[in-house]
Amino acid sequence: MTEEPCQCSDCQRFYKEHDRLIREFPTFKQQQELNWASIQSFRTLCSKVTNELQRQLSERESKKDTVPEEKHISVEDLTEALDELESVNAYLYSIEALMERIFDTRISNNIESKFKEIANELAPDPLNTDRLILNRLFHQTPDSPDKKNIN
Repeated sequence: MTEEPCQCSDCQRFYKEHDRLIREFPTFKQQQELNWASIQSFRTLCSKVTNELQRQLSERESKKDTVPEEKHISVEDLTEALDELESVNAYLYSIEALMERIFDTRISNNIESKFKEIANELAPDPLNTDRLILNRLFHQTPDSPDKKNIN
């Protein structure tokens, strides 16, 4: 017996995004590029935030005797965040090293077409007319054009 997928809003948002990424990037090569870009953008953003927090921490420590602490982010919060972000950056570098191995993998066009075929099965277009009709039948949604809205 299979367990029903979680219906909480966070999980539903994840499932929706998951399916969108499969639909929009249905080949092996597209998934490689998408994941590489995602990791790089995450690493870039984390690095820039880390640098900015380090700059703020240095400024505060140099002005500690002359200027009262700002109310925005405490020195303790900055230090804790920096520790966490440095760990995240280390993990992202590790993931990047693993991704380089994935980029060494090449597959034939026949296999790429199998990726597209499976992607259509895994994440069919939710706006496809047949899919909308089936969803309405299964879920009896009130937005069906053949139903009268009685208030």
